Amino acid sequence: MLAEPTGSPDTILVCIRGNSGSGKSSIARELRRRHGRGCALVEQDYLRRILLRERDLPGGIAPALIAQTVRFALDHGYHVVLDGIMHTSRYRSTLTALRNDHRGRSLFCYLDVSLAETLRRHLTRPQASEFTAEHMSGWYAAHDVLGLPDELVLPETTGLNEVVKTIAAAAGLPQTGRDDDLLPNIPSP
Repeated sequence: MLAEPTGSPDTILVCIRGNSGSGKSSIARELRRRHGRGCALVEQDYLRRILLRERDLPGGIAPALIAQTVRFALDHGYHVVLDGIMHTSRYRSTLTALRNDHRGRSLFCYLDVSLAETLRRHLTRPQASEFTAEHMSGWYAAHDVLGLPDELVLPETTGLNEVVKTIAAAAGLPQTGRDDDLLPNIPSP
């Protein structure tokens, strides 16, 4: 069964993946904020954990809901920033289909952050008390790239400003929001 093309030649899809605590949500929110209106933020955590209250296990419906939400926004002229852990083993086919079916530009990014650094960053997050280092260690997948030829893999040493600028430039996502020099170039949380 062939999927329908989605979006338009003018829409942009940016997918930011990485382990829990790697900084992907901070980056995704900042990309959207700097773009301004017309950019949808689709968060795996919100759709899977809040809306569905589903565990990230094989056979879940979250990947389909995420894809449908992304397609809906693209089909209505929005750029989309999608973020989540989205382990390759469960999300590769969903993400590859989105990439292949999108009429516009698509950029897939992976935040390559070590377990030690994700654990350090987790302690600075508001949800630090929601799950333990043991939980995070169990979810961690080292270098879980999709293997796409143009996948952007960003090392943990890249600061928030630098990563946002790099992703926006690579995707062609205009940054019309607040001037980014007001935000210090700090490592991703």
